[in-house]
Amino acid sequence: MKKILFLIFIPLFSTAQTNDAAFIKKISDEILVNGKAYDWLYHLTKKIGHRLSGSTAYNQASAWGEKTMKEAGADKVIMQECKVPHWNRGNGDFAKVVQVNSKKEVIELNALALGNSNGGSANAEVIVIQNFEELEKRKDEVKGKIVFYNYGFNQSFVETFKAYGDAGKYRQMGASRAAKYGAVACLIRSLSGSTDNFPHTGAMRYNDSFPKIPALALGLKDADRLNELASKNKIIVDLETHGKMFEDAIAHNVIGELKGSEFPNEYITVGGHLDSWDVGEGAHDDGAGCVQTMEVLRVLKTLNYTPKRTLRFVLFANEENGLRGGNVYATKALENNEQHIFALESDAGGFTPRGFTFKASEAQLQKIQTWKHLLAPYGADKLEMGGGGADIGPLNEKLKTVLAGFRPDGQRYFDFHHTANDVFESVNRRELLLGAVNMAILIYLVDQFGL
Repeated sequence: MKKILFLIFIPLFSTAQTNDAAFIKKISDEILVNGKAYDWLYHLTKKIGHRLSGSTAYNQASAWGEKTMKEAGADKVIMQECKVPHWNRGNGDFAKVVQVNSKKEVIELNALALGNSNGGSANAEVIVIQNFEELEKRKDEVKGKIVFYNYGFNQSFVETFKAYGDAGKYRQMGASRAAKYGAVACLIRSLSGSTDNFPHTGAMRYNDSFPKIPALALGLKDADRLNELASKNKIIVDLETHGKMFEDAIAHNVIGELKGSEFPNEYITVGGHLDSWDVGEGAHDDGAGCVQTMEVLRVLKTLNYTPKRTLRFVLFANEENGLRGGNVYATKALENNEQHIFALESDAGGFTPRGFTFKASEAQLQKIQTWKHLLAPYGADKLEMGGGGADIGPLNEKLKTVLAGFRPDGQRYFDFHHTANDVFESVNRRELLLGAVNMAILIYLVDQFGL
């Protein structure tokens, strides 16, 4: 008679992992029931408003961030000084069709000057250019005209950030590329796949070798309208902007810190950027990331968590039009011989959590992916390569720090990005808090187990 062996399967989850899951549940319960992030976002957006680098409002926001970090329980708060660009839009941006063929006709266009652009005016014929390749082919037709880049979001990209990256070169370089061939102004189709008519501003940069012509973004409906008109007619557009760059201003990164108990010289950073564009309220971009960062601080203190490593919670200055805050933070870390093992940024809006992307080695990513079952109940279990964020990028460049970017659902992000409708009302409380839950979980796991 054969003996039958009965195998007893031991669960894969250790007691330590069970304890981790229990603590993570406490994190979730505390944030979802008692979270302060939504209330903080209301104050930041409604009481302070937009926060362009170099503005009085930015300074008010950084003072508020310092106060709120202290109230949330930071061991200390550091106001890290940096000099930032000081661009002011001025008043009265406009663009309008004033002539169709030989007929005088006024059609107002919803337009916004691009960030960092010089003020100026133009009254000239519009030439529609679909891409830079067409610009090169038609360069002899450009002189004395307004170049309108009608390059839209590639709707075949499921990931909207890929569409943004693809179209972004026309905002960043379009004006100088057109000025090279004698254009007197530049219009772009806003970087969005939305169905509304809000123009989207954002940073551009000039090539100093060419004239610094005025540059504006058009709302999508007006971009379609102008494209259709210009495809069949000779169109004259009148436009004016008033942007001016002043001397650099003093601003601050706001850094809350919880001192590590076992490895105090190893640093973990979590953050978002405090500055925003000067239209709307900067709610998704990046008020959401800032208040989620402070929520992670608050929940760990509330639960009496003692970190192994030193945790830093950073509200970065000047992401939008200079990245000075992120560069200063990394430079100071290098000068102080700090060991930064991990940095997480939230700068993709306050939407439903989906996961995180990483800039790490394959071995490090494999270790992170062993935590997937701990993140799965809270929604952010898509863990893959893909980078971190603009503000923390310099940490990787200077110190080889492992980076992560919080990735909520991005399908609606570019409906609001850099527009007048990026307001508090566009953020859902539950989604915002769930994002903070997942960020806190990841910070906890990296602190506990390292990389």
